[in-house]
Amino acid sequence: MPIDPSAAALIEELEQDFPAVDQVGSATEARQLAKQMPRAPDVEPVAEVTDRRIPGPAGEIPVRVYRPSVEAGPGVVYFHGGGFVICDLDSHDGAARRLANALGGVVVSVDYRLAPEHRWPAAADDAYAATRWTADHADELGIDPDRLVVAGDSAGGNLAAVVAQRARDRGGPPIAFQLLVYPWIDLGATRSEYPSQRENEAGYFLSVAHLEWYRQQYLTDDAHGEEPHASPIKASSLAGLPPACVITAEMDPLRDEGEAYGRALEAAGVPVTIHRAPGMFHGFFNMDAVLDGSKDAQRVAFDAVNGALRRA
Repeated sequence: MPIDPSAAALIEELEQDFPAVDQVGSATEARQLAKQMPRAPDVEPVAEVTDRRIPGPAGEIPVRVYRPSVEAGPGVVYFHGGGFVICDLDSHDGAARRLANALGGVVVSVDYRLAPEHRWPAAADDAYAATRWTADHADELGIDPDRLVVAGDSAGGNLAAVVAQRARDRGGPPIAFQLLVYPWIDLGATRSEYPSQRENEAGYFLSVAHLEWYRQQYLTDDAHGEEPHASPIKASSLAGLPPACVITAEMDPLRDEGEAYGRALEAAGVPVTIHRAPGMFHGFFNMDAVLDGSKDAQRVAFDAVNGALRRA
């Protein structure tokens, strides 16, 4: 179907403010431009928000803990998007609040190290360390350790998938669910083979040129793109991974690789919900204030997570 009219209008607005990363002078400039973008005036209230610093593999990792109520519930370790290069705790504050309220659980949002100052696997190492820390501090945080979720959008979806694989392969912590929102799954040599890379090459906010710029910042060597902890779809086996929900957008160059990962999980015996949002673009998921497609996708995602956690 064609681009949703509301989405098309929103893309025009976003492209006036969001940095065209492939045309900027540096990652630093891209971050400065991203920080100047208008923020949503209203955010969902939660009972408590606390900034902390936790141990990481190369120093402390800043995290922000969102508590929707005083009652214990599931825990969500959340990784923001931004191509491994831009965005931070503030840019995805609204997303973390929404997750906390929708799932009734404590959200630990992770400010992992960014490229190119810290190239792969720095972000993945921080993401896994933060997940282990969250599990180890479940009692303190008021989290049920049997209901621990990893979640992320775009590059953060990549990190959530990587953490789920590492947790399986390294003996924990146990992950009950993985929520992957338009995840960046394939940074390897096969990245250009997906039809959505050609169909949505440009004109829908995120372009293939942007992806290539981010990739060059993140990976030191092309060979790293063949590593499963850079490209989760390259794993030799997906068996034994936690149930998943994969959200994609019709007008997104990353659409087909996200869906391919979902189908590969299914083929490996993993319960998966795959939802393609018609007429939507990369970045739409947290724009429920203006996009009905966002509301629909959030409903699918949160129902999938809550359903799985009730069975956990």
